[in-house]
Amino acid sequence: MTFIRARGALVAVATALVVLGAPLPASAGQDPWCGIWWGSLPETTATPAPPVGQVTDVRAGQHPCFDRLVVDLQSGAPAGYDVRYVDQVSAQGSGEPVPVEGGAVLQVVVRAPAYDETRGVTYLPADPARVADVRGARTLEQVAWAGSFEGQTSLAVGTRARLPFRVFVLDGAPGSPHGARVVVDVAHHW
Repeated sequence: MTFIRARGALVAVATALVVLGAPLPASAGQDPWCGIWWGSLPETTATPAPPVGQVTDVRAGQHPCFDRLVVDLQSGAPAGYDVRYVDQVSAQGSGEPVPVEGGAVLQVVVRAPAYDETRGVTYLPADPARVADVRGARTLEQVAWAGSFEGQTSLAVGTRARLPFRVFVLDGAPGSPHGARVVVDVAHHW
């Protein structure tokens, strides 16, 4: 009975501190708890009806709880996607392995081409082995180009470890209010 009372008193004190806005003690040097509920299983959506936008850029950013990869699309229907951890990403068309650094490999397939209807290139990275700048990232180790073929574009993303991720599509893209962005967030921790 004493244990139950002590536990109840502890919960009441913690609740009062939160309600009053007082910070709860944290261990020095630890990251904040981010409330991440994502997992590491594949995330996929269907291929949208044409016309689908074309890939125009791939970029990366860092946030306090996760690293972010963004694939920008110019006007057209938002793209579908298939994102999953794999042993090895194969290049579009050739099937050749795409090597990346890191403890795990995330295959990112965006169901949109990096070329237009006349086969004109809409996006081609200057360095296929280093598509996005991930210097300073805590989770993303490398983003490599795996090609664009038959209406879809693939990236090989090296991550520090197999960590939780989420994928979603946002309206609008830089320079195109009618475009879209496929966003992949990879958490720093489980």
